[in-house]
Amino acid sequence: MADLPTRGVLRGARLAALPVSYAGRRAVSVGRRLGGQPAELVAQQVQVRTAEQLFTVLGDLKGGAMKVGQWLSAMEAALPDQVAGPYGDALTRLQEAAPALPTSVINNVLVEDLGPGWRETLRDFQDQPAAAASVGQVHRATWQDGRAVAVKVQYPGAGEALAVDLRQLDRLVPLVRVAAPGVQAGDLFRQLREHVLSETDYPQEAAAQEAFRAALLDDPDYLIPAVVGAAGRVLISEWVDGTPVAEVARTGSHLERDRVGALMVRFLLSSPVRVGRLHGDPHPGNFRLMPDGRLAVLDFGSTLAMPHGWPARMTALLAAARDGDSSAVGQIAADAGLLDPEEVTGADLVEVLSPLLEPLRVEHFAFSRGWLRGQTLRFSDPRGKAARVQRKLRIPVKYLLVQRVGAGTTGVLCSLGARVNVRQEAAAWFPGWPVR
Repeated sequence: MADLPTRGVLRGARLAALPVSYAGRRAVSVGRRLGGQPAELVAQQVQVRTAEQLFTVLGDLKGGAMKVGQWLSAMEAALPDQVAGPYGDALTRLQEAAPALPTSVINNVLVEDLGPGWRETLRDFQDQPAAAASVGQVHRATWQDGRAVAVKVQYPGAGEALAVDLRQLDRLVPLVRVAAPGVQAGDLFRQLREHVLSETDYPQEAAAQEAFRAALLDDPDYLIPAVVGAAGRVLISEWVDGTPVAEVARTGSHLERDRVGALMVRFLLSSPVRVGRLHGDPHPGNFRLMPDGRLAVLDFGSTLAMPHGWPARMTALLAAARDGDSSAVGQIAADAGLLDPEEVTGADLVEVLSPLLEPLRVEHFAFSRGWLRGQTLRFSDPRGKAARVQRKLRIPVKYLLVQRVGAGTTGVLCSLGARVNVRQEAAAWFPGWPVR
């Protein structure tokens, strides 16, 4: 059976070729500048070509490589204006689709996991995938009871490909710094290593999806598709239409963008309390705005179990930082082992966190690309205080996903340009949250 390129030599060669190609483009750009072309134009050409090659290769390789591309797509709002425009098409392609595997490969997986008569159960199966993710692609079909269903088929060798990619991706750190200035590539890859391998376990994903659906079934604002069946490398769910959030960000009205933003914030903050889990993959391709105004949530391959809801210590730290209480911040952070008081003081932490917590201080915060770029630049400047303090913090591994989800959701909110009452949602879902 044909499968994803899983051998380290082959996949490593594709990834290693990216920095080499970038070096070649840099050399050519120097020649063009010497030849009289404006430096800004030449630099933009290099960035655009770098992005196109980066996202094409990441999409082709799928696995952990494509996951990096999808994560970068969630942070598109952090890119400078002159870069975000040219990158938009390449980023959107990774959110919604990737090069499809041959029909024969998908057919073999379905035969092996569902049996040779699978077409009797999945009628009208569309060989052309409707979407592609990092470890599987989605096809539309009709279930035996007449329901339209989404059939997610895992790529053969996806687990092995993920393992290889997670060993190889550090090679991309210099290139990602060029393609997406300000993104902390090293931190991103470390977080991916902790969680992405679990996405190949479709029965586990089905259980998580059903947990979210059961908890939100009576909520008029959300739609979680029901799981119809799961077997091995195949996951079948009810089909969901709707407008992808990336499209809402580009063409939606102010009212639509604000609504999506508000529902995404509520989903993030309420899920640990209502479901006992946190959805771990907030890239725009996993959300749809339904015609009736509901927010549909897809892809539950990456979730974090939080059976006791939000940790009281974490919310106490955020509240103290919001209020500028450096003494309380220092004490809470030290007790939690997040910092060494000899290296980082409570006042240092308040100074670094305060701009990020502005959404918790006002009734409605207007998320914007400019605001996010400013925050990204603060933390990406190695000489700045934010970067120095961040390097000295000791964030427990179990909270890395929480940090990544928060950053990813913020990126989507800024791409939407949404105005959201975050303060109200925090008061509703954070334990013991002091209202101001």
